Amino acid sequence: MEITIGVVTETYPGERRVAIVPRAMDVLAKSKISCLIERGAGAASGFPDAEYEAKGARLAGSREEVFENAQLIAQVRTLGANPEQGRRDLPLLRSHQAVIGFAEPLTACKEAAELAERGVTLFSMELMPRITRAQSMDALSSMATISGYKAALLAADQLPRMFPMLMTAAGTIAPAKVFVLGAGVAGLQAIATARRLGALVSAYDVRPAVKEQIESLGAKFMMMDVEAAGAEDKGGYAREMDEEFYRRQREFLTGIVRQHDVVITTAAVPGRKAPILITTEMVRQMAPGSVVVDIAAERGGNCEATRPGENILVGDVTVMGPLNLPAAIPYHASQMYARNVVTFIKHLAPAGELQVNREDEITRETLVTAGGSVVHPRVRRLLGLDAETGTPQAG
Repeated sequence: MEITIGVVTETYPGERRVAIVPRAMDVLAKSKISCLIERGAGAASGFPDAEYEAKGARLAGSREEVFENAQLIAQVRTLGANPEQGRRDLPLLRSHQAVIGFAEPLTACKEAAELAERGVTLFSMELMPRITRAQSMDALSSMATISGYKAALLAADQLPRMFPMLMTAAGTIAPAKVFVLGAGVAGLQAIATARRLGALVSAYDVRPAVKEQIESLGAKFMMMDVEAAGAEDKGGYAREMDEEFYRRQREFLTGIVRQHDVVITTAAVPGRKAPILITTEMVRQMAPGSVVVDIAAERGGNCEATRPGENILVGDVTVMGPLNLPAAIPYHASQMYARNVVTFIKHLAPAGELQVNREDEITRETLVTAGGSVVHPRVRRLLGLDAETGTPQAG
């Protein structure tokens, strides 16, 4: 049976992205997969209903109609990533219906269990394995690209000086000095954007292997005397280190931070609280007017002074804790996310019919719930369930 994908308006406060954009529907049409769109679902992203209709989508008269008629619901934020407003959709979901989106399964495992109770098959985009054939489905990397770009722009807007060096009749303007902490996808994009704006950029990461990438973007790699062994997990993410390492790292960073006008922090460990790398005292040592942009604010922040969702002053330094940066650039963020989701759907339904093949690594690693149970081993352990049988763990 051919499947219908349902796309609804995102309800998380401030969320302006949409899961499927009109141009992505061309790919689905080739697999004879149809789309049912809630009216206005793409409006906040810059995609009017008329564009969906022009690509062959059907417009639903209500949100309830989408849930009632779609075999698969594509969202940016499922219940786990939208625990308050998303709960209103819970009664609309039915057994054997599939849901794809960001689900925060490693922190919102109880919400995953609720979806399992309703018989929903949940796929989490956060759990996409970092393997070559899954690169086109890696939504975390896509959204990190947006976040890194936007963070550099926020810093440039807040800083009371210009980023580039300028030779003017009034004299030479020295370039701003920007330090990027963490050189994952977001960090590398922040480096690239700050460099394009004309700043002098330095960067640091616990993984020495990223030195070449940092330098290829025209930034200086700041080397700590003793780097961390095993700082990267098998998925390519930074691994959580012990407190002694973070203490030594903070000592190393103290002298660097005070030399820069802007610090952009991006260090996050999936499913964990972000490590504190920049102390309040370090911020106080920065020059007046300096700016800290903490991309990791949603995970508590890399800066001790960060208040998620707020901009605050620490002395004369602004500390910014922006949340959901991709939603600030919803048009292209939605385009990128939709491409990831559509490619994933084609992987799951190569012939237009959903197939849950747990022998496949991509399917197995992203599958959180199926058949009325939480099936992902990591999420099961967080719920206190045996990874295999579902029985409570001893002790």
